Amino acid sequence: MVRVDTVLETWRTIRKDSAQAVLDWPDPSMTFQATPDLMTFGQIARHILDSSHALTALLLAGVTDFQTPDFRANLEKHLTGVAETGPPGEMADALTRVLDARIEELRAQPAEWWATQVTKWDGQVLTRLEYIQFCKEHELTHRSQLFLYLRLKGTVPPTTRRRQAKK
Repeated sequence: MVRVDTVLETWRTIRKDSAQAVLDWPDPSMTFQATPDLMTFGQIARHILDSSHALTALLLAGVTDFQTPDFRANLEKHLTGVAETGPPGEMADALTRVLDARIEELRAQPAEWWATQVTKWDGQVLTRLEYIQFCKEHELTHRSQLFLYLRLKGTVPPTTRRRQAKK
């Protein structure tokens, strides 16, 4: 059985590592791109922030069908407005602060809310808990991109530093 608190708290840990990656970024402009067709470091960080915030805002608003034609327009209503080229400290703070607040909103939902099924934009039917797990997995994908960019700049990612410190 997957417990709500476990999903939420592991997401918080993942987010802290995403925020730490932003703080560790050596270039205050966050405009580095590994290749011209990839997002910049700042765009990836903002995508992590905005995607999870907007997706969970729709979920909390009672949306159960994400296959609607106005899906993207509805997401845009919930963007944070944090600049992808702003100071890394501002982005890191927003990453942590916004998810911490959202976790408390999610934690306040009753058990039956979590069991309600929703349909993702790709047609997959998930419970709300599974949907939150998807959001967490989505962040892990993009956090990996942040970590790769750190390594390209010669910086060891926070999760590796933690593991090395235990040796």
